Amino acid sequence: MEQILELKHIHFAYHNMDGETPALTDISFAMKEGEFVAIVGPSGCGKSTLLSIIAGLLEPEKGLIRINGKFLRESTTNIGYMLQHDQLFEWRTIYNNVILGLEVQHMLTARTREKAHELLDTYGLKQFKNAKPSELSGGMRQRAALVRTLVLEPEVLLLDEPFSALDYQTRLTVGDDIGQIIRREKKTAILVTHDLSEAVSLADRVIILTKRPATIQQTLPLIFDLEQDTPLNRRNAPEFKTYFNLIWKELNTDD
Repeated sequence: MEQILELKHIHFAYHNMDGETPALTDISFAMKEGEFVAIVGPSGCGKSTLLSIIAGLLEPEKGLIRINGKFLRESTTNIGYMLQHDQLFEWRTIYNNVILGLEVQHMLTARTREKAHELLDTYGLKQFKNAKPSELSGGMRQRAALVRTLVLEPEVLLLDEPFSALDYQTRLTVGDDIGQIIRREKKTAILVTHDLSEAVSLADRVIILTKRPATIQQTLPLIFDLEQDTPLNRRNAPEFKTYFNLIWKELNTDD
């Protein structure tokens, strides 16, 4: 697999009238195409800040980011960003919400319209394409938000706690659902989450950050001996508890 994303020695601090608040210190890692990485760490350690830097929304003070071998500012690689809340507009139908990004980026063509219909059909939303967001469950809304992201054909997906607004049972189902969709679409994905079970059930490896200013404390590859490697099947596998406990121990080790 080709290396698609590379971060080298990323440093970032927030500045205000009271001074400087360091957020990230010397963050370096790389990802191969199709890899799924979860990032965990203490609350407020800078996980979402790191995603914003990868998305190009914030500029690192030091370090470099390459995507597909090009510096971030020079790259034409499409990056999808999925947030905690689905951000669906109530005055638009599900179909019109799905094609919103295409409209904004002037990419709405016969081919992309067909792609939108195909994705809605594939992921069980075809019959709701003319419904308003309020008519759908929280899980279905998140699935629609993912379809809206996928129709733009991103090479890298950034997921900032996309299931955190859902109740526990829905979260399990939607996490399994969306995890399998991302695998099926062969997307490279980074998930930020506070939920260690979610990280272990979804990712190929977990990057554990220290408290702020965050640096990488440990990187843990996840290997499951499963005939069908799905998020829900992982939760019932013997390796699951071992990985969960390893991450928990790392996060709760005193400096």
